[in-house]
Parts: sequence; C-alpha cells; structure tokens
Amino acid sequence: MDLDTVRTFVVAADAGQFQEAAAELAVTQQAVSKRIAALERRLGVRLFTRTARGAELTIDGQAFLPHARELLRVAERAVGSVRPGRRPLRVDVIASRVAPSGLMRGFHRAHPEVELDVVMLFDVETAVAALRSGAIDASFRAVAVPGRPLPEDIESVRVLDEPLQLLTGPAHALAGARSVHLARLAGHRIWMPGIVPGTEWTAYYDDLAAEFGLTIEATGPNFGSDALLDTVADTPALATFMGEQTRLVWPADHGLRRIPVTDPTPVYPHSLLWHRDNPHPALATLRAHLATPAPAHAAAGTGTWAPGWVLPH
Repeated sequence: MDLDTVRTFVVAADAGQFQEAAAELAVTQQAVSKRIAALERRLGVRLFTRTARGAELTIDGQAFLPHARELLRVAERAVGSVRPGRRPLRVDVIASRVAPSGLMRGFHRAHPEVELDVVMLFDVETAVAALRSGAIDASFRAVAVPGRPLPEDIESVRVLDEPLQLLTGPAHALAGARSVHLARLAGHRIWMPGIVPGTEWTAYYDDLAAEFGLTIEATGPNFGSDALLDTVADTPALATFMGEQTRLVWPADHGLRRIPVTDPTPVYPHSLLWHRDNPHPALATLRAHLATPAPAHAAAGTGTWAPGWVLPH
C-alpha cells in the first residue's frame, strides 16, 4: 500500500476538503483526487462522499481512518529506527572475553546515554563486508594481514597494544617464574587450538613463532576456553598464550599461572575499523573515547614486539 496515498487520505479526512488537503500537502487538488481514487480502487470501497461543504468520510472511510493513522505511525518508527543517531551503535568485538569487549564495557560506563548493540563476527573479511553494507558501524581487528590490505573506504586506527601472557598449569617447568623472557619459550609446546588459517590472529602468531623460534600448535578440535584451561591445567608439557586483558575464570584447584612475557613483550595490536562514510554520531564519540591508546605494560627497558605489517598508531 502506497504511503503517500494513505497520508493524503488522512490529511483530507482531517481537513474535510480536498482543496485544503492539497494546500497542506503542497500538491494540486487534482493530485489529491487521483491519490484518493487510487486508494479506493486498492481497497475496493468508497472512502469519501462529496458534499456541498467538501468531502465527508463514508462508513468505510471512518473504519479505515484509525488504521491509516497507525500505518503512518509505524512507518515513522521504521524510518526512525535506522536514522543515524536514532538506532543503537553496532560494534563487533570478536568474542565476549577478549580485550575489545572490555574496551566497549569501558565506553558504556563512560557514555551510558549511547545505545549499543554488540555483535561477534569471526574473521576480518566478514567484518569488513558488514562495515561496507552498514550491518555494523565498527569492528575491532588486528590489521592489516600481509597481502590483504583494507579497502580504501574502510578507515582504521590502532587503539590498544595488549601484552601477551603465558598461561601454564601448576606442574609446568615455568610455573614458578615471575616473568619469562620470550626467547626462553623456544622448545616449549604452546597450544592454541583457536588458531584458524586465514585469520588475522593466525598471521600474528605465525610471525611471532617464526621470529623467535617458538613451537605453537593448533592440533585437535577447539572446544572453547574452558576445555583449553582444563587441558593446560592437567598437562605439564603444555602452555598457551592469552592477552593480558582476557577475562577468564577457572576452578581454584586448577592452579593455573599467568606469567608476563618480557624481553621483548609481544603485544597484540587492536585497531578500530569503520566505514569512512558512516554518519552515526555515536561513532565519533567512540573514536574520541579510544583516541588515546592504552600503553603496553612491558617491564621497564624490555621493549615490545608486534609484526611489521600492523598499522602504526
């Protein structure tokens, strides 16, 4: 049903004259008559009776009027739901327990007036496609993977360098260390079943392993973080990497250790991505909130490491 004809019907019903309705709608009286006639053909009933005083609603017109008003209200709400600033800001954080999720919790605390929709997309190609289609407004990613530059219409800024930690069980050879030099991890088995070919985090860990001679394994199915923690706790020969800001809880009897890695400290570079033409006003608020990147908390003098392909600050 054409909303212009419905709107014309409501205005004409309120005005009681097609001439006054035409003036209010800034169209000709003939246009009003044509719209009303088209609506009557669509409904199969007469909506107005012409009188000497103007136009009066028929019984069918009176029945249709409240529904016509509701149609226009629904249409206005539909437009408002996607109008910039009237819908929630949609942000991809990859996963619920990782650093970007924490960054968005901080943003929500600082700006509770901004409505948010948080989504979790798996890979950078899916995230970029969602940014370009308008399905999301922003995404946190480590960019850009070698050979796969971002499209020209996607903007990005590096917002957080997150130090990696080594997670071990209580019987691991390094479990008692207060910190561990990165080079000392050569020869130790580091198990990361979440590594999937083609993802930006796989490119990161491939470069880390190649540069420092590490053994990073992705064998076996990925049953999630709880299964990973159980296995590391029970297997003295295994350890894993996790971000300093990754939020995990495990049973007390697991005895897991989170050990800072130093000399240098590997940092995972989180960037915020968005489409350059995105008009959502809250996107600027989010970018301003993240404008000052949190520094990597490496031990004094140890330096940090990130792959050469990541975007600069």
